[in-house]
Order: sequence, then C-alpha cells, then structure tokens
Amino acid sequence: MQRHDRSRDDAHDPVHGDEQGDEQGDERGGDRGGEPACAASMFEPPAELSPATLAALVADLADAVVVADPDGRIVFWNAAATRLFGFAAEEACRSTLDLIIPERLRARHWSGYQRTMATGLTSYGGRLLEVPALHRDGRALSIAFTVTLLVAPGTRIPIGIAAVIRDDTERWTERRALRAGLAALRERLTGAATSGGAGTPTMCPPTG
Repeated sequence: MQRHDRSRDDAHDPVHGDEQGDEQGDERGGDRGGEPACAASMFEPPAELSPATLAALVADLADAVVVADPDGRIVFWNAAATRLFGFAAEEACRSTLDLIIPERLRARHWSGYQRTMATGLTSYGGRLLEVPALHRDGRALSIAFTVTLLVAPGTRIPIGIAAVIRDDTERWTERRALRAGLAALRERLTGAATSGGAGTPTMCPPTG
C-alpha cells in the first residue's frame, strides 16, 4: 500500500488563538484564559461518541478506509472502498491486499509490510502516498492515501494497519499529459537550437 509521496500539512492553532481572541475570553470560555469553550474537553470525547458511533462514522466516510491485520488480510472495508475498487465487503474481507495491488508491485509491498509488522516502525506515517492500484474490473487506478499503524494498548506491537484512500486517477492522468506536453516542447526547442535557430520562438519585446 503505501503509498501513492506528497505532504499537505500546516494548520492554524485553534486553541490559543490571537491577541484579540484572548481579550474575548469571557465570552468564549469564561475563566479558561481565552481558550474556546470546547478546548477543556478536546481530549475527552463526549459520551455519545461510543465505539459503535465511531465505527459508523468510519463506515460512512467519503474516503475509502481499509484495515488489514498483521498477515495483510483485510478485516475492514467501508462502502467508499467498494465504490473505489469495485469489490463488495464480502469479497474483500479475509482476502489479502493483493486484491488491489498490481502484480509487479507485490513483492516490494510484502517485503516492507512484513518488516513494519515485525518492528512496529514505518517511514510512511503522516505522509501522503501515491501508488498504482487495481479495480475489480482489471483497470488501473492511481490512489493517494495515508497509513496508520494500529498497536496493542501499552505496547509497540502492531495488530494491523489502516489506510485512508482516495482516487487520484484523474489528476495523475492530467499530470502525465502535462509532463508529456512539456517534454515535447523541450524537444522542439532543443531541436531548433541545434539546427541553427530555425524555428526558434520569437521573444516578446520588453514592455513599459
């Protein structure tokens, strides 16, 4: 898995706010030093967020969520994963991740997967990965995803790995077409230069 590599981080700190927000502390958080009213309970999920509620939330996410056990067998597959890859949950669950990995990439995938399961370490955590994948009908996909190791409480022993995935095929196709166009333009310019300048684009005169 792993992998379709690009980071998209950076966020404003929603807790501490700015100077103006601190002056309005009485309105937003009483005597909590200007913090938003909800900040005191940010790390204590409300009672209504039960395990069943959270499971339903993940099941209904717009992004595909796939969870695999230490042997690489799929143990969770939400509705968005069915829409993305074409396999129903009944087909996917208990199958290995080979279900969606192109054959040419499987050896490399399993080498890294087994090493991660054995060590509890991965260099991919928190990174947006981009890799090829397979649809049920055999067509190629390009997917972008992040992965999170699931560990047993109080240990570093992985009990599985979760991936949040989205279809990146359209953007990948657009990027490939753009690269091809740039390569063709570069070839034309190089050819014009080596042929004595014939056909070299005319530079626009400076303005102003």
